[in-house]
Amino acid sequence: MQKKPSPIRKPSYALESVDNALRLLQLLRDVGALRLKDAAEELGTAPSTAHRLLAMLVYRGFAVQDEKRRYHPGPAMGVGPARQGWTREFTDLCRPHMEALATLTGETINLVIRVGSQARFLWTAETESILRVGDRQGQVLPAELTAGGRILLAELPRAVLEQLYLRPADEPHITPSPPRAYETDRRMAIGEFEEFVHELEAARKVGFAVNVEQTEEGVAAIGVKIRNGSGSAIGALTAAVPINRYRQHLRGHLVAQLQAGVRGIEVDVAGLERTDDAVSAQQK
Repeated sequence: MQKKPSPIRKPSYALESVDNALRLLQLLRDVGALRLKDAAEELGTAPSTAHRLLAMLVYRGFAVQDEKRRYHPGPAMGVGPARQGWTREFTDLCRPHMEALATLTGETINLVIRVGSQARFLWTAETESILRVGDRQGQVLPAELTAGGRILLAELPRAVLEQLYLRPADEPHITPSPPRAYETDRRMAIGEFEEFVHELEAARKVGFAVNVEQTEEGVAAIGVKIRNGSGSAIGALTAAVPINRYRQHLRGHLVAQLQAGVRGIEVDVAGLERTDDAVSAQQK
C-alpha cells in the first residue's frame, strides 16, 4: 500500500514577515490585481507594513504597480529556471571585471542574459557614489525595454524576432502607449514591429543599446553584448545611470569603458557555452 503523504503543518519557527510576503505572492497569483488596503486587511497588518512588503516584491520583480496604484503580478512571477548550470560560472568570471568597471565609471554595472523575451539580471556591481542606481540582481524584465535585452535581441534573425514579437494581422488588440513592464503580451502590430526591428539594427551597427526611463523613471542604461569564443552572444553588460548623467555619458567615455571591460570578459569566457534552450533560438 502506498504511504500517504504527511500533512503539511506550519513550522514552529515560522517567520511572520516571510510568511506575509509569501501570502502576498499567493494573492497576486490568484487575484491578479491587489490594492494596498486589501493586502493589509488580508494580512491583518497596518497598511505601512503591507506597503513595505509590496515594495520589496516590486523591487525584486514579483509585483508591479499601475497608474491607479494597484499591484499586479510582476514578470518574475511564475518564471521558471533558466536551466542555468552555466550561469554560475559565467557570473563568477564576470564579477571581477564588473567590480573594476563600477569603480572606474562610478556607475552601477549589471550582468544580463536573455531568455526568450525576458531579460534576467544575474548580478550587480554597485558603485560607491552617493547618487547611484541600486542592486538589480534577480530582476526579470521585458527584454525589449532593457538595454541589455535590446542589444541581445539585435543579434537575432528577423524570423525569430517575428516569433517573439509580431502580432498576427488578424488578431485585434489595443496596445497601451507607452508599453508597461507588467504586460505579459509583448507582441506588436506590423508598423510598431518594423520600427522596433529598425531600432535593433541601429543598435547592432553602433555596438550598444540604450534604455531611457523605459523600465524605471529617472534611470537610463547602456548595454553592450558579451560573446564567447565561438562568437555567440551569451549575455550583456549594462551600466545603469541616473538620468541626469545619461547625456554626459553618451558624449563621454562610458561606452568605450564598457566595451573595453567586455573585451576582458570575453577572454575569460571564450570557452563557455550556453546550455539552455534560449541559445538554440539565438542560433536559428
